[in-house]
Amino acid sequence: MTDTYKPSWVPEEENDKFACRVMYGVTGGHEGTPGVTVDKKDKVTPAIKRRKLEVDDYVEGVLKCDRAILSRAITLVESNAAAHFETAQQVIQKLLPYTGKSTRVGITGVPGAGKSTFIEALGTNLCRGGHKVAVLAVDPSSTVTKGSILGDKTRMEQLSREPNAFIRPSPSGGTLGGLTRKSRETLLLCEAAGYDTILVETVGVGQSETTVRSMVDFFLLVVLTGAGDELQGMKKGVMELADAIVVNKADGDNKQRAMVTRAEYERILQFLRQATENWTTHAYTCSAYTGAGIMELWNDVIEAFMKQGWGNGVLAERRKQQTLSWVYTMVEEHLHNLFYRSPAIIGCKEEIEREVVGGKISATMAVQDLINRFAAAELSGVNVKDSSPFEIK
Repeated sequence: MTDTYKPSWVPEEENDKFACRVMYGVTGGHEGTPGVTVDKKDKVTPAIKRRKLEVDDYVEGVLKCDRAILSRAITLVESNAAAHFETAQQVIQKLLPYTGKSTRVGITGVPGAGKSTFIEALGTNLCRGGHKVAVLAVDPSSTVTKGSILGDKTRMEQLSREPNAFIRPSPSGGTLGGLTRKSRETLLLCEAAGYDTILVETVGVGQSETTVRSMVDFFLLVVLTGAGDELQGMKKGVMELADAIVVNKADGDNKQRAMVTRAEYERILQFLRQATENWTTHAYTCSAYTGAGIMELWNDVIEAFMKQGWGNGVLAERRKQQTLSWVYTMVEEHLHNLFYRSPAIIGCKEEIEREVVGGKISATMAVQDLINRFAAAELSGVNVKDSSPFEIK
């Protein structure tokens, strides 16, 4: 290409009415360009590879709120590889003194209730008000690829542009409620990075939402109008966990119906046990689309709840019980994985299954046989190889 070449569609004289321009390429090599080297085939390659981070590198980066390192630390925590487990736990251990200072809010609701839109509206307003907001958006997982289906970060386009926001979409892995040990440790990493508000969005399948309740301070249920949810007895279990219920999409022609739905929920709540001691759960309306009622819910409900909860000691006790529950949940998970990875169980599992299906032994006897074999193997020193207690092979 020469400086005199111009395509036929380029006008002789450039002017403001013509938006296109011809950008000429680099005529020389890349020698001398910082951070770039040129191989023999004249292909541009990065001069410095992504360096491996040590424990102190992760800790320092997270405390400085380096989002790139924070993301890598979360990836480390999420890894099932045994080689990563020890490093991840060392990072968590060193960051523990810097955690526990955020407002933790769990948000759930049926798919389509507008949870992501609500979180984006709330998070954006909080960021612009001086807060640092981390969103742990748990996506449903594909049964084929095991990856996220919806991609919450792409659905929160406005919030993702806020400099004080950090969004971490992650696949639920098929777990109802979508939250595991990894989500809890991700929350701790975000707190250590200085995020004062943690918003946790769940899959919203209507089951196992107690997992969310076990890691947040305030639990919010987002509902719709006209879906019949207010009359479904199956929702009672979720409603009993909620510190507030908000009827979303209360705008336009739907506003009047939303008010009616709110009143119906308010009536039902009178007959339910309160989720938090000394706190009365109420129903509210909002519109994530217009922003109406969003900040009123935060200022008048969530902040009031946090102030009261820390004042009367309810939140301190809740967090203590959540930590202990976390410990024993991981013990159960560890024992579960230890059992199914045991060579003694692997060796006899198919035989016992055939006997149960064939009616030769009862299910109870099969369980007793498996437990006895597992216990005998453990006592005799036949154990699985060293690995992460949470690595599922």
